[in-house]
Amino acid sequence: MFLTRSEYDRGVNTFSPEGRLFQGDSFIAFTNRVSVEYAIEAIKLGSTTVGIRTSAGVVLGVEQRVQSPLLESSSIEKIMEIDRHLGCAMSGLTADARTMIDHARVTSQNHAFTYDEKIKVESVTQAVCDLALRFGESVHDEDAMMSRPFGVALLIAGVDEKGPQLFHTDPSGTFTRYEAKAIGSGSEAAQSELQDKWHSQLSLKDAQIIALRVLKQVMEEKLDHHNVQIAQVTPANGFEVLDQTQLKEIIDQM
Repeated sequence: MFLTRSEYDRGVNTFSPEGRLFQGDSFIAFTNRVSVEYAIEAIKLGSTTVGIRTSAGVVLGVEQRVQSPLLESSSIEKIMEIDRHLGCAMSGLTADARTMIDHARVTSQNHAFTYDEKIKVESVTQAVCDLALRFGESVHDEDAMMSRPFGVALLIAGVDEKGPQLFHTDPSGTFTRYEAKAIGSGSEAAQSELQDKWHSQLSLKDAQIIALRVLKQVMEEKLDHHNVQIAQVTPANGFEVLDQTQLKEIIDQM
């Protein structure tokens, strides 16, 4: 006789018929899994963000949603510096992103102080994902971590001895290296466009223009230098955010 859907073994490390790992018959484990899935879905409501890796560096582009004419667009931070050779763009809850980026900054500085060298891009990405996995720990302690997953996805760009690199992280604590990646509300259309446009011979300027064109296609508003932001990480100059004058020049070239 076959077991019904509710009668299968829920032991530790046992998969359900739907392919899910319950980690024991635990309501907390089940709730945590569902929370992560909801957090990942929440990212799809965030502003569209793209990252493009080239041999000369990594370009990050993000949509800045200006919801009111009274809002100062420069106060909307979606791209932040982690270290001189590291930058990050986000989609989702900005407050959660700040917590993760602060952790990345401390990790990077501690590494530099201890080993007298710049931290690798993958290492700082791993540190961020380790933090993402710690939600729900020590819920009764004063120094408890978040009781829910971080509702943000990150594109971490940097340069180390392996050259320019781009990593994507999500609320599940998973990270993946990409040549080009889009996250946020317009990510599906943007990712399809990146697959068509990206090639290994892209210059940094080409990547900037592609990033803006992809954002232009998925944005509801008309693209201008007030509602988008572009940053880049290069071996020569490290992390830098393009100012509005530079941004306007690139948009005019489009």
